[in-house]
Amino acid sequence: MDITNTLLTSWVTIPLLATSLVAATLIFERLWFWRRIARRQRQLARTVLQTYAQEPQIVVTHLQKNTDLPLARIFLAALTLPDATPEEFRLALESAAQGELPLLQRFATAFNTIVGIAPLLGLLGTILGLVQALSALELGSAGGDSSLAVIAGIGEALLTTAVGLVIAIATLVFANYFQSQYRRQRAFIQETGGQLELLYRRSTRHKITRPRDRAHSNQPYPYP
Repeated sequence: MDITNTLLTSWVTIPLLATSLVAATLIFERLWFWRRIARRQRQLARTVLQTYAQEPQIVVTHLQKNTDLPLARIFLAALTLPDATPEEFRLALESAAQGELPLLQRFATAFNTIVGIAPLLGLLGTILGLVQALSALELGSAGGDSSLAVIAGIGEALLTTAVGLVIAIATLVFANYFQSQYRRQRAFIQETGGQLELLYRRSTRHKITRPRDRAHSNQPYPYP
């Protein structure tokens, strides 16, 4: 049984090959994306949260140098909002985060489609192979070389189903991994966004209380 010839002679091989190439390309792109995110975003969040209370302008400058990261764009959307109240700051964070979520979940639909369509393509190739093998069996000939050829043809036809299942299983494994990365990153964005909002609320409260303290200190003490 020549596996290579069997796959090459089946026209279903073309969409199966295209599906496998698309899956491999998307998997490598997502692996590179999540590796870059994991390396830099946690360090960026740590730097921002540690520096913002003392040097907010330095934080903005640092974020502008890392606008290729979703977290930097989310923080910038809120920090560059002029004269924002704490409520406006929170809304800016939430809106920017919602806008970045589709980027974090990119190609999820494509992965689901590949997982669903690859086994079906393999099954289609098997059915067509079975039809071709059985059509070669002469009516009334139950043994001999023709029967052996049919059995061999059935075995070869099952190869496309095996290939489709391999593509679907590999894609499903990586799709689940990317989904777990997405959930982890979404929770991280919510956590760091809440911490930044808390720092902003504190800094805003200090700006309000300081002028009041200054005003009270300038008032003359009442005479007894």
